[in-house]
Amino acid sequence: QVQLVESGGGLVQAGGSLRLSCAASGRTFSSYAMGWFRQAPGKEREFVAAITWLAGVTYYQEYIKGRFTCSRDNAKNTVYLQLNSLKPEDTAVYYCAATSRRSTWPASEDSDYDYWGQGTQVTISS
Repeated sequence: QVQLVESGGGLVQAGGSLRLSCAASGRTFSSYAMGWFRQAPGKEREFVAAITWLAGVTYYQEYIKGRFTCSRDNAKNTVYLQLNSLKPEDTAVYYCAATSRRSTWPASEDSDYDYWGQGTQVTISS
């Protein structure tokens, strides 16, 4: 089992920044990659970014490229999502997820992941 805990969400004005964190615990050695997803009110959960633990290879949803950056700190078993130039449409609950399956890379689907965090709310005011 892998436990994931997100933090860092909050309320910011448009144009602002936030850094989300996802701390992993438990059988973290079995985890191959981590992903970030988000779900806005009334919408389906959508993929944002993913990163592999060992090499730090990243993959992003096209529309967030250049604004969001995914990184990891292996020593802390923590993955980060830096959110810059935030827009009201970025308002959502952001989730992190873990997968142990290499075959799923770039792991952009919900079904690619085995474990999920509880989510952290990000609200952008205009």
